[in-house]
Amino acid sequence: MTISQEQATWFAQTFAQLADNVERAVLGKRHVVELVLTTMLSDGHVLLEDVPGTGKTSLARAMAQSVQGTNTRIQFTPDLLPGDITGITVYDQKEGAFEFHAGPVFANIVLADEINRASPKTQSALLEVMEEGRVTVDGVSREVGVPFLVLATQNPVEQAGTYRLPEAQLDRFMMRTSLGYPDHAATVRILDGAAVATADLAAVITPQALVGMADLAADVYVDALVLDYIARIVDGTRSADEVRLGVSIRGALALTRATRTRAASQGRTYATPDDVKSLAVAVLSHRLILHPEAEFDGVTQEAVVGQVLLDVAPPTRREAV
Repeated sequence: MTISQEQATWFAQTFAQLADNVERAVLGKRHVVELVLTTMLSDGHVLLEDVPGTGKTSLARAMAQSVQGTNTRIQFTPDLLPGDITGITVYDQKEGAFEFHAGPVFANIVLADEINRASPKTQSALLEVMEEGRVTVDGVSREVGVPFLVLATQNPVEQAGTYRLPEAQLDRFMMRTSLGYPDHAATVRILDGAAVATADLAAVITPQALVGMADLAADVYVDALVLDYIARIVDGTRSADEVRLGVSIRGALALTRATRTRAASQGRTYATPDDVKSLAVAVLSHRLILHPEAEFDGVTQEAVVGQVLLDVAPPTRREAV
């Protein structure tokens, strides 16, 4: 079933209202806000690579406030245990039974701060819940609920005492992006007190309606030529000289899902090559493993994806039906 034009128009209007609301708390970062919203509506998760103090916590709280959802923050440290994330079962002597104490992962939006500071064992505790939307403790599986978004952060500058995220975990993040510092005009507005406190933000939509938006996005039409374009881009990352390991099929599927959502956010019932190109760097770059020689020469993953987009010609025939 394909999304109707009326539904696409409503989707675009609601998406813009959500972005406007979040941007009241996170000034001057419209593009990043839209990327995070696109990820949440595509059932994905986001990795934010940023130095401290750029507004990552404000972004997570503003997102939660805007969708009437719950949010938690987990500060990852070397001594953090998997049970500190997922929760544990405790024996209740009065009741004579084990009782589950839910961990902070049971929220609509989870900010996993400095995820690379925890041990690999603790990092892997997020894998099941990010992929499946549920937690298994002592053999019992529990759903974390919907919507569910993990906003994980890591400091790209300070690497002392950190554990590099394995490729298997990086691949589970739909997008990698960065808030970065605000521009001069936004900085002046922030210093003048223009940014709204996240607690004062009004809700735009309910969690149930947000799930309905995600279902609508999944019904956006993607022409076979656009799918072929995505496949050729993915193939291009695998054959690039600088790349040791290219984009996986999971990455291709993630780009397709995000493309559908991006099209709906523009009020269209169909996806175009421009939707793919606007998201390719954020969705694909962190999935590449470069040759050490290329890294030594200063080649970046983003530059490789950008070059692939230049080399792979988009389809010219109209993709809509």
